[in-house]
Amino acid sequence: MRTNSPVSGPSSFRLNFWKMRGSHRRRSSFSAARVGLGALGVATLSFVTLLSFGGTPAFAAATNPGLGAALPYAVIASSTITNTGNSVITGDVGLSPGTSIVGLKPGGPGTVSGTQGAADPASLAAINAATTTYGLLAGETPATTVAAGTLGGGPALTAGVYNSGSSLNLTGALTLNGDANSVFIFQAGSTLITASGSSVVLTGGVQACNVFWQVGSSATLGTGTAFVGTILAESNATLDTGANVSGGVFALTGAVTLDTNNVTAQSCASAATTTTTLAATTTTTVAPTTTTTVAPTTTTTVAPTTTTTVAPTTTTTAPVTTTTTHHSTTTIPVGAPATGEGGASGPGLPKGLIGFSALAVALAAGSIALRSRRQRGRASSGGHSRGS
Repeated sequence: MRTNSPVSGPSSFRLNFWKMRGSHRRRSSFSAARVGLGALGVATLSFVTLLSFGGTPAFAAATNPGLGAALPYAVIASSTITNTGNSVITGDVGLSPGTSIVGLKPGGPGTVSGTQGAADPASLAAINAATTTYGLLAGETPATTVAAGTLGGGPALTAGVYNSGSSLNLTGALTLNGDANSVFIFQAGSTLITASGSSVVLTGGVQACNVFWQVGSSATLGTGTAFVGTILAESNATLDTGANVSGGVFALTGAVTLDTNNVTAQSCASAATTTTTLAATTTTTVAPTTTTTVAPTTTTTVAPTTTTTVAPTTTTTAPVTTTTTHHSTTTIPVGAPATGEGGASGPGLPKGLIGFSALAVALAAGSIALRSRRQRGRASSGGHSRGS
């Protein structure tokens, strides 16, 4: 009597093998998912780190906005220009739309080395250009805040934008250090005031044409101040006795007041231009040589003509003999119908025998397939009954 027992043998081995393989695949899928999540986390952390440390610098270098039509001017005002004492203005003087210039040439005592105009097109163009530059300077960012608005007496400043929301006050010496391309922009929310005897000192090749002072209201330079840079004041600019400026003094809506001062307009030194002169090239032309070639004389010799007389030919026609040849029938071997080579002579296999053989092979193949299918069905039913 047959009893059910646990599945053993080859079927059990196969079953356990597929279970283990399925479990292994699931574990592999979980492992792949964990590796993918870990890689995504590392990439995210790297991206955040790049954003944190790869940003732009906190402060960008300042740029020289240029003065345009105001560049050759040392003094520009809107309402009046008044001078006391022997001031020396090196550069042009312009006033617009005002018309009153007092104490400068031609009446003196102050002198002007350049042109001097009032309410003329050149002066109007100059003050308009200065106003444009003022707006550009006010918009320069980012800026370093000047603590308490106090300058001078400390370490040298490097190129950049320096800002005070209210006034800027200079006491002592203010040192600006850099090179010929270094630009310094000082922004004062209201006034610019310098103490007597204060100064601006340039080191390292800094040029006075690259120093700008944008003043929200009025600028006042104390007695004996040695100042550097172009002052662009929204309203008035006043220079006390002996205050000298290496740059320009521009009062965009008000007046400029001078008292024995030296004001010298500045322009940046341009790079030296190198001119290379090439030596002249001498060309010698040689006249072409003409060669005359004389064609050779050809002499033709005609051979004498020989006449040959051929004797008449006698043709004898022989009677034609007709021969009849009887050919025998030859069987061309199978496999080489063109040449008769490479095959055995004789008729081919009967077509009926070939068809019968093919049918027998097909029946045998079908019987084998049916038997294999039944055996697999028995083995499968047996496995299920033993496992139940």
